[in-house]
Formats: sequence, structure tokens, C-alpha cells
Amino acid sequence: MNVLFIITSDDAETIYNAMRLANVAVKKGDEVSVFMLGKGVLFEQAKDDRFDVMGEINKFEGDFYV
Repeated sequence: MNVLFIITSDDAETIYNAMRLANVAVKKGDEVSVFMLGKGVLFEQAKDDRFDVMGEINKFEGDFYV
């Protein structure tokens, strides 16, 4: 299945959860693309000790567009 995630938030929890779901889909064999739009392009600045945003993004093996 082809899956597309569009992330438009700079909220760490939102980005973290979207990327966790994207990573699960990749592991299940889906073709996954993630687009960071609007405030989503600030994902590197989304810092929260509870949510490892960059850890989830670095695990991602699909197509990633900013």
C-alpha cells in the first residue's frame, strides 16, 4: 500500500507520533512518503524531552520531503 503523511505542525508530540506511525508502516512493507509543510519544516527545532522527534525521523526509511 502507498501511504502519504503530511505534517504541518511544529509540535514535538504531533511530529513524533506521525513519524512513529510512518515507521510502523514502513516495517509492515508499505511504501511511505512524508512531506513536511508549513510549520512542519521546523521539525529540527521541535524539542521536548518526552518525544525524540529526530530519533524517529532518523529511523525513517521512506521518502522524506521538506
